[in-house]
Amino acid sequence: MSASTISFDRDFTHIVNGKKVTSPHSLSIINPSTEEIITSVPIATSEQLEQTVKAASDVFPSWASLPVEKRQDALIRLGNLVEQHLASFVDLLVKEGGKSRDLATIEVSQCVAWFREAGGKQSLPDEVLIDSPERKVIVRYVPLGVCAAITPFNFPLSLLVWKLNPALVTGNTIIVKPSPHAPLAALKLVELAQQVLPPGVLSILSGENILGKWLCQHPDVKRISVTGSIASGKDIMRSAADNLTRLTLELGGNDPAIVLPDVDPQDLAPKLFWGTFHNSGQICVSIKRIYVHERVYDAVRDALVAYARTINVGDVSLPGVGVGPVQNRVQFEKVKEFLTDCRQNGYKFALGGEVDPSRKGYFVPITIVDNPPEHAKIVQEEPFGPIVPLLKWSDEEDVIRRANATKYGLAASVWGRDIKRTEAIARRIESGTVWINESQVFHWDYPFGGFKHSGIGVEQSKHGLVSWTNIQTITTHGTA
Repeated sequence: MSASTISFDRDFTHIVNGKKVTSPHSLSIINPSTEEIITSVPIATSEQLEQTVKAASDVFPSWASLPVEKRQDALIRLGNLVEQHLASFVDLLVKEGGKSRDLATIEVSQCVAWFREAGGKQSLPDEVLIDSPERKVIVRYVPLGVCAAITPFNFPLSLLVWKLNPALVTGNTIIVKPSPHAPLAALKLVELAQQVLPPGVLSILSGENILGKWLCQHPDVKRISVTGSIASGKDIMRSAADNLTRLTLELGGNDPAIVLPDVDPQDLAPKLFWGTFHNSGQICVSIKRIYVHERVYDAVRDALVAYARTINVGDVSLPGVGVGPVQNRVQFEKVKEFLTDCRQNGYKFALGGEVDPSRKGYFVPITIVDNPPEHAKIVQEEPFGPIVPLLKWSDEEDVIRRANATKYGLAASVWGRDIKRTEAIARRIESGTVWINESQVFHWDYPFGGFKHSGIGVEQSKHGLVSWTNIQTITTHGTA
């Protein structure tokens, strides 16, 4: 496919063995800002999955046998292609994702950087453990074969690239199943990738949730990497069990932020706001519980509310909008259930709390719940929307206990000027990542994964890279 054949406003198809393929039935994709249909995408059949797996299996030996430098070069060139079409990808993310143009631009730009830096530089060379006249021991990292990536609606490009880079640079082939709510940018990324990858190395099938189950149950799919909810992660584990298919699961979070009494509330407010409401709160590592020391509680609450009032919520295609809609109807209804529960239990809203039923689009106002009880639904569960509880604490042991009293363990943050104290608290938090005086900072060299029900395995870093391989040890004795 040449660059001139890529259209970003039509022809959204599967890519199977390097070719564009449609299906008898289709799925409508909705703009969450307007509730209007953007376009439709094909719903893959089980026969198309078989064709895709066969193509990926057939090309695997030749792709895996390439020098790693050639695979790295292909990913660098893919990053360059994405950069050439940056504005078109941004437009798709704004339409299908309900993202602000600034946020969409950041996502696409990060993908370019990750293709160039992670895909273009990471590798797993053989490691020599012993090299003596009597014995030589080598550790090799051998690609698995056909792999699958199942991606969510909230970051349809960047979370896909997190999976593509390690899968492809280690020599695997991969089939992508994007979210049925936001598949458009992913479909075009894989279409574009055909310009730099052999047919069958990277394929994509759009469809409904049953497609994910078929992928997980397929005996020729050797590994599955999933970003999704805890419920979907459990379903995928069940589907993958019969074939003992390897899994990496990056699932939900209910991330606590612990605010110490020595903070500057005015300085902290914007950091807490964007750590919480970035992408309308639809990030697995969004701050979802804010524990503020009682000495600064009122000041932090008031500063956070004041800052939030300066941010416009609305149609992201319009200028000056900082927070857009919830991405889809299902999630919109779920977030409204949290608001209803707060009202029914008499919890106080410091800001927001009411959805305008006459307004088009899946818009939820920025909502801050003022010190609800610890057993509240909004404290115990993950809303995945622009709503957060603000909670008081006075005893350090107690707040650590409360922060850890959850089935989730994805990420957390600690905020304060006393670095020794913040680090001591961070080490006691049961989360895969703990940020101190920042949030949502990622790098391809930083392992990212969850404790407890928030996931299995890690993405990124050498630890994540190794998970896309079989580890083989070769020992050689001096004589037969």
